[in-house]
Amino acid sequence: MLSSLLRSLPQLGRRWKPLNFSNVNFARIPEYYKVEEETLPDYVASHYYPTRIGEVIKERYQVVGKLGFGSTSTAWLARDMDGRRYVMLKIFVQASCMGQHMDNELQIYRCIEQSPKGHPGRDTVRKLIDTFDIDGPEDKHRCFIHLPLFESVLTFLRRNPIERLPSPIVAVVLQRLFLALDYLHTECHIIHTDIKADNIMFSVNDDSVFRDFEEKELQHPVPRKEIDGRTIYMSRDLKMPKKLGAPVLCDFGSAVFGNQDHSEFIQPNFYRAPEVILGAPWTYSVDIWNVGCMIWDIFEGGSLLPGQDPEFERYRSRAHLADMINLLGPPPPSFLAQGKLRDKFFTETGKSGFLLLSSSNDLVKSGIQIH
Repeated sequence: MLSSLLRSLPQLGRRWKPLNFSNVNFARIPEYYKVEEETLPDYVASHYYPTRIGEVIKERYQVVGKLGFGSTSTAWLARDMDGRRYVMLKIFVQASCMGQHMDNELQIYRCIEQSPKGHPGRDTVRKLIDTFDIDGPEDKHRCFIHLPLFESVLTFLRRNPIERLPSPIVAVVLQRLFLALDYLHTECHIIHTDIKADNIMFSVNDDSVFRDFEEKELQHPVPRKEIDGRTIYMSRDLKMPKKLGAPVLCDFGSAVFGNQDHSEFIQPNFYRAPEVILGAPWTYSVDIWNVGCMIWDIFEGGSLLPGQDPEFERYRSRAHLADMINLLGPPPPSFLAQGKLRDKFFTETGKSGFLLLSSSNDLVKSGIQIH
């Protein structure tokens, strides 16, 4: 914990000088070949900030290399030259594409920062170090600065041929997750709503991982493609640290405040709580349901509640509800009565009875009628 705290603080000493990333010995990817964010279904090149390796942002953060990409942002390892430390830059697509989303996420991070500091769960959630807007060719782009982490539980999971985590690692992940949720729920009054294996990342307490990344980019630059005046870089993996740091809960882009009424649609498909599917009011407990389903998946493999509709051969909410009922039994009528979408899934069979609607005999067995 002490080493993690020390890494979060700027280091004293002379300001780092910018490095020269002008090595031209890199592979050039043909223009017709789609890579990285170009492969996303809704990709629009002009929406992304044209980040360049070696550029210095806000006269402080020098971009070292690309860590990853998504539909709303790209992630970069950078040198905080003033603080003499490595950081991660999350650069969002242009502001006009994000709407209120970025401001909502920023409010969540500020709430976390202002919440009591004595809770043991505070160190289990990712912090925001800095934020600012940068000017792009067409619009502004919000940038979040975080401490860099290693890789997600999902990526780590896929290193194992059977795609399961060993019991000791599952125990640590679960302990840290519940600490994080206790802190978020009781101290910050925040509901995460999007807990999944790729939103839990292992921390790194060894800066040699980032120095290695930097040296490789200087000596062996990543492949890239030039198209329409912008460069699209391939991402580079961090080397395996000598010792994995503790898991950290990340990505508060979908988080909401728990002191408000909620009934909106949230959560990953497989981990969606029944009250969310039914359009009933929900609160902090949806995060606990989410964790329970996810922990089963990463320990046992597969999915506890897959929600695969045999008639359509894909996820559907009615199949998900059927999985819940087959596993846990029928929901009480008082619970169903709160759901605005109840009639979409259930038909009333009497004063106290409901039956899950289905056009497939294989979807729901006859034993789920409620009496």
